[in-house]
Amino acid sequence: MTLPPKRNLVRLRTELPSRLRAKNVSYHPESGRLRGVASRAGMREAVLDTLTAHGARVRAFLRECMPALTEGWTVGTTSFRPIQERGRGLPAHASNELIHFDAGAYGATDGDRILRFFVNVNPDEDRVWCTKGTFPDVFARCGTEAGVADGGSLERGPADRLRRRLLRGIAKAGLGEAVLADSSPYDRLMRRFHNYMKDTPAFQERDESWREIRFPPFSAWMVLTDMVSHASVAGQHALVDTFILRLAACRRPELAPINILRGRQGNARAGGTA
Repeated sequence: MTLPPKRNLVRLRTELPSRLRAKNVSYHPESGRLRGVASRAGMREAVLDTLTAHGARVRAFLRECMPALTEGWTVGTTSFRPIQERGRGLPAHASNELIHFDAGAYGATDGDRILRFFVNVNPDEDRVWCTKGTFPDVFARCGTEAGVADGGSLERGPADRLRRRLLRGIAKAGLGEAVLADSSPYDRLMRRFHNYMKDTPAFQERDESWREIRFPPFSAWMVLTDMVSHASVAGQHALVDTFILRLAACRRPELAPINILRGRQGNARAGGTA
């Protein structure tokens, strides 16, 4: 897959850090808007062109290499992360340095899968991740303590269904980013797990489950970030594309977090009535 031209990457790396107005710079395809960068003559247009072109190349690559999984997907943001992750000092729930599962990455997923495609565009420095395992393993160790092992129904009730209809109506009226405010019982439960992981110092400690992964300059990788626990503990300058894949397109849907949660909750209810 072809990367953005070198001159474009140099401009992203050198000019954006001082122009940042949010955690990252992101292009939102549902509204066609660029978020997170201060206005400057020609700057916004150049960043927008670079991110939209890169996002199009990533989508074409993924459609070619895994067409079944991309069927019916939702295309999310294309982002650039210009700030060094190590020592960034963000609030815990926003920090990339703390191990977590992604939750509500693009509005409500209702159990569909979060896929992220990363490219390290730093010419000199690895991007360093760490993990403490996949969702089934972490859930088995921590699900009860985190309060997600029997969190009630994962299906939308009347209030959530009404919220979805209203937000979809607003989106159709031209405010596409309204869909990002959507929520569901499953997504709220995953957010609870996400927050527990980041808020629990004992969970963040290095133990036998902790692993480091290094991504060299100009390497690319993709991850189901609702499945693989992860933190970005060091690295600067990365392109990130977000997608929501349909659970129905997955070959092993029983391993998806929503079905693990459903199975555990079903077992808990059966145990209570035995």
